[in-house]
Amino acid sequence: MITPVFISSYVPQISKVWDALRSLPQISLIVLYLLTFIAQPLSAAINIKEAEALGIEVYIYGYPLVTMEMTKRVMTNTTKPKGNKAPLGQFAHARTYPTAAFKDVTAPNADTLYSSAWLDLTKEPYILQVPDQKGRYFVLPFLSGWTNVFSSIGTRTTGTGKQTYALLGPEWKGTYPARTIPLKAPTNLVWIIGRTYCSGTPQDYKAVHRIQDNYLLTPLSIYESSCKPPVGSYNPEIDSRTPVREQVDRMDTETFFKVLAQALKTNKPAPQDALLVEKMRRVRIVPGQDYTHKSSNRFLRKALVDVPHKALEKIMNHKIHAGKSVNDWLITLKTGRYGTDYLQRAYIAAVGLGTNLPCDALYPITEKDSKGRVLNGKHSYVIHFPKEAVPPVKGFWSVTLYNDEYFFAKNPLKKYSISPRDPLQYNNDGSLDLYIQESSPGINKESNWLPAPLFNFILMLRLYWPEKAVIDGTWQPPAVVRTH
Repeated sequence: MITPVFISSYVPQISKVWDALRSLPQISLIVLYLLTFIAQPLSAAINIKEAEALGIEVYIYGYPLVTMEMTKRVMTNTTKPKGNKAPLGQFAHARTYPTAAFKDVTAPNADTLYSSAWLDLTKEPYILQVPDQKGRYFVLPFLSGWTNVFSSIGTRTTGTGKQTYALLGPEWKGTYPARTIPLKAPTNLVWIIGRTYCSGTPQDYKAVHRIQDNYLLTPLSIYESSCKPPVGSYNPEIDSRTPVREQVDRMDTETFFKVLAQALKTNKPAPQDALLVEKMRRVRIVPGQDYTHKSSNRFLRKALVDVPHKALEKIMNHKIHAGKSVNDWLITLKTGRYGTDYLQRAYIAAVGLGTNLPCDALYPITEKDSKGRVLNGKHSYVIHFPKEAVPPVKGFWSVTLYNDEYFFAKNPLKKYSISPRDPLQYNNDGSLDLYIQESSPGINKESNWLPAPLFNFILMLRLYWPEKAVIDGTWQPPAVVRTH
């Protein structure tokens, strides 16, 4: 049975036609009125199942923007920079590696110090000044509201010298200072999630802090003046305790669509998203307008009730299609730029918000050992790299351990990753063994030990500035082998 869920949405169009035809003879008026109604798309009247499928598509499409909006609210909810938070338009610098208590962003790293800033380019551009890194590895990707990396500066792309950029909103028509490099953002919401390499020693922390203190953001209107950035604001109603991903995932349909509609006001869909924009209209989401759940008829409200649950299930089930499996490592080459692959974009936003472009970093992940068994700290594992197969990178590499929610798993050593910055012990033949287990593998092997929890866990191999062999698949990560 066909339920006319959406016919009411065409009443305004029919009314316009009626007004335009008032002066015509009555018979012609009736004929033309009927033709106008019949000419509407057949999809204007669909059943509840089809309406739910439409809602799921829209949810998946909007998931990254809603996640970015909620992350921005949490990370900018402060009057001044403090810890991982800073007001809009100012940097928040991580002065040490994140701990297991860090829940602002999924899959944090313990190899670099973050420098994060959220920008709203609606009113004016911002000037970004980057200091001389003196050869140190760094990368500053710029994410749009839809999580696409529209530009990435750093060691690989622009070198390590002093640089100055003008970050321009999508509708900016004015000028910007000479000797600055313009970067045009596709949305007004921009997230800079910079990473500066640090060895983790007290001396190197200090060196990186000096660099961070010279990452400078200034609104164009006060650039080259003595004025200070405006003070931020604190809203006690914003939940800063619950991880953002959990906040988004537990939203009901009405709440999710309201946040999406609000974010769409300043972050327009890309031209290639025209089909999705039309689908959003059919569930009463119109870019530039508030979403009012009450305006939907009861059939539509019923159809959309289970959309969040079913859409999230589809997003997370996409894991097996998000990349290619090599020795039970999932290698995803499609990150940072997604085109119209909305499911891939939503999946990456869920498990690795802020992911770099593949040419800047690759993140193979695994949850299984060499025989397909789930990784669990009740068992011991080894990752063996032959001498000629140590990860080929121009930046650096590491192995990070997460719990099943992609956050650090607590351990007594507070050690969440292992990399060449550790005093790794190589075998006599030049090969390398990494030990992943709950207890010490022995005093002579502890430098190569990554502590594991007594529950299921996930391993991520980070490859910064990977060489061609990594990108084209010539090099492959070795399997994780259970030893006992």
